[in-house]
Amino acid sequence: MFKLKVSDAKLLRDMVSAISILVDEATFKIDLEGLKLRAMDPSRVAMIDFEWPKTVFEEYFCEAPTKMCINISELLRLLKRAGKDEAVELSLDEKTGRLQIKITGKYTRNFNMPTLEAAEEAVPTPKITFNVKAKATTQGLSQAIEDAQLVSDHVRIEADAEKLVLNATGDLMGATIMLQKGSDALLDLEVKENSKATFSLSYLAEIIKAASATSDIATLEFSTDMPIKIDFQQTKEGKLTFFLAPRIETE
Repeated sequence: MFKLKVSDAKLLRDMVSAISILVDEATFKIDLEGLKLRAMDPSRVAMIDFEWPKTVFEEYFCEAPTKMCINISELLRLLKRAGKDEAVELSLDEKTGRLQIKITGKYTRNFNMPTLEAAEEAVPTPKITFNVKAKATTQGLSQAIEDAQLVSDHVRIEADAEKLVLNATGDLMGATIMLQKGSDALLDLEVKENSKATFSLSYLAEIIKAASATSDIATLEFSTDMPIKIDFQQTKEGKLTFFLAPRIETE
């Protein structure tokens, strides 16, 4: 039994939208501390690590730790009916096993949707040593990714002590986007060792576009030919982190 209430529907809608880009069915863990999700996309190329402590919620009640699996797209469809200043309450009907969604504001709406069989597979956090840590604005990062998409479907990200460089090469055109340390787009850069890795632009673009609604700042961590970690800074103590596997290029 649980009941979670968020005072700002947009906050919840933006977070669910960010989750929806990787997974269709999400198994949330709800315990005495908060709401958590760690899941991989079906191709196992990308992973999301999400956490909202109970302090994010206006009301938070959890009788006992539980798991709840739901169709994210269907939940998002319902949440889109809620306005920015409206409240959303989530609870579980133990008799029917259905998720209850109550939206209150200008008027009250009550929806319910089925829950699914919770996934039992545990998704561990990748253990990676990162040699680069770059702090960027989500707006600047999004624009750089859009520039790279004009010429290719993948991008090589390189870093040295002074700059972060995105190189994209297509059949007809190429692009080099340079973000200097301390610029409006690249706020900070720490480099233990010069590194480079190539990633799918479709994944990067979707992750950054969706998650930018939840945060103005993103922190990228990577090493040569290793997965990249993208952490979106949350204002209410929450966590939204993505991991994306590299594209290994053959000579």
